[in-house]
Amino acid sequence: MFGLTLDGKPLRTPGRAEYGLPTLALAEALAGEWNAQVKDIVPSTMPLTTLAATGQDRVPVLRDKTIDEAAAYGATDLVCYRVAEPAELAVRQAATWDPLLDWLLRRYDARLAVTDDLKAVPQDAAALARLRAALAAADNFQLAALHALTGATGSLVIALALFADELDATAAFAASQIEELYQAERWGNETEAVKRRAGLAADIAASARFLRLLRG
Repeated sequence: MFGLTLDGKPLRTPGRAEYGLPTLALAEALAGEWNAQVKDIVPSTMPLTTLAATGQDRVPVLRDKTIDEAAAYGATDLVCYRVAEPAELAVRQAATWDPLLDWLLRRYDARLAVTDDLKAVPQDAAALARLRAALAAADNFQLAALHALTGATGSLVIALALFADELDATAAFAASQIEELYQAERWGNETEAVKRRAGLAADIAASARFLRLLRG
């Protein structure tokens, strides 16, 4: 494991544990975030540090809860809820999301039902159990990133696809924002919506980078 020092002393997580990072690449990336701080420490500019601290402090003591929270997205996954109209948006959703569901079936033997109804569609319990097992197989650092990704994308399918390198961060963001981007094309961009999307894109990119750095 690799640690960090600040002014010659071991750097500690918010939970007061010394950082213990599994790869040198991740440790160097965290050091870069700390070195970039000037006068005040700004946590929002240190997403890798935040994910690492979560993987060390929060996930080990709340592991089942973290898995359950991420797995819950599978029951109402974004990619399963489509529009019937307008046809152009329906085509975009199918073109992007159907291959992800096909991949999910091949990878995890998990078939999720799709609907264009506002009413929730029940999902196969065995399929959801396999997806939960995929999360449970992740280590604490990986799980921290997967939990963040499900929240940022609204989709366990997209999060797992990024984790498996089926999608990169840019494609994952685009897949999670199909309807929003379509509406922006038609009606224009609102400042707050643009800021929100930029924040989500940054969160997804940070989680994707974190996962890459975990590989060394």
